[in-house]
Amino acid sequence: MHVAEIMRTDLRTVPPDATVADAVEIMSEFHVSGLPVVDLHGRLIGVVSTTDVLDATAESASPAERERVFENTLVSDIMTPRPATVLPETEVMEAARHMLYLEVHRLFVEDAGRLTGVVSQSDIVGAVATARL
Repeated sequence: MHVAEIMRTDLRTVPPDATVADAVEIMSEFHVSGLPVVDLHGRLIGVVSTTDVLDATAESASPAERERVFENTLVSDIMTPRPATVLPETEVMEAARHMLYLEVHRLFVEDAGRLTGVVSQSDIVGAVATARL
C-alpha cells in the first residue's frame, strides 16, 4: 500500500507571518495537532504543532505573558523548519519506519515539489485497524 492511498488531502495551512493565536485557532477549529507552514507560492517551509506552541508558552509566568506570546509571536519564530516529507508512492510501512526513526507524528507528502497531503500515525493505525494494510 502506498502513502497516496491513506494520506489526507484536505490540508489546512498557515503562512509564516501568521501569529501563534491564528495557528491555534485553525488547529482548534479543524481538530488537528499540526499545520504545514507554506510560503507565498504554496511551498512547504515548516510545520507548527501543538508541541511548538506549548514550548513557546512554557516560560510564561502569567496569563498576560502567555497572551503576548499568542498575539505577538509569529509562526515562523516557533515552527520546525524543513519538515520531513515523502512521495505519494512511498510504501506505508516505509513511511511508518521514517516516522519512528525521526520521532515525528506526521509526514508531509510532496509531489514534484508541491504539497499534496499529509500522512499521520493515526492514518497508519487506521489502515492497520481496518485491515487495509
